[in-house]
Amino acid sequence: MPQSSTSKKSAAGLWVTCLVNLFRPSVAWAVVRLLNQAGIDVIVPKHQTCCGQPSYNGGDRSNARRAARQVIRQFERLDYMVVPSGSCAAMIRKHYPELLKEDRDWSARANNLAAKCYELTEFLNHVAGYDGTQVSSLKATYHDSCSGLRELNLKTAPRDLLGRVRGLELVEMRDAERCCGFGGAFCLKYPELSNDMVSRKIRNIMDSGAECVIAGDLGCLMTLEGKLHRLGHRIRGYHIAEILAGMEGDA
Repeated sequence: MPQSSTSKKSAAGLWVTCLVNLFRPSVAWAVVRLLNQAGIDVIVPKHQTCCGQPSYNGGDRSNARRAARQVIRQFERLDYMVVPSGSCAAMIRKHYPELLKEDRDWSARANNLAAKCYELTEFLNHVAGYDGTQVSSLKATYHDSCSGLRELNLKTAPRDLLGRVRGLELVEMRDAERCCGFGGAFCLKYPELSNDMVSRKIRNIMDSGAECVIAGDLGCLMTLEGKLHRLGHRIRGYHIAEILAGMEGDA
């Protein structure tokens, strides 16, 4: 996790992510609400694009570098960069410095942005502070995304934050850390294997007795919600930003 050198409330750039922008803008609005409540000004750069992860994972380093440079241009002037996705945050913080390390003009800029890039839950938990909110009585379980857990070590931050939500009972599902089967292009390349993985996840969610499943990455959440819907289950899915902002009734 990047180390904050100051406790001042200042300006944070919101990274909206492609999936949030296209499929669930309410997540971005929830993040704006949370940051504003913490006294932080939110700036949404107009010319932000994909973080480049699809190109990077596909071996297209040239286009991945092009995307990285565009992201750096848009966010490097801000005090913080906040990302409601462990997957995109890991790309920017872990992979940009490696991707641009041999570029004399961009290496330092990539490292500078990486140092102030935070996934949402770690930013709320360790920098901005989060006082909690009230939700209607809700029994929930939390799914750990692979990138958030394995690349950013996001295990306690989301649970600490959810523990401050009054009215929310958090129960752990079996194998909460196991992949849901999304994995970006993985679910397209290996649909049968992906389906087996999400089916196992759904069984674990059902066995937990939870009324809803919460995740920090929209890709995971869409995979889980889609399978729940196709099976006819009434369990709902929420991005953690929606719960923390008290917007569970709007999702």
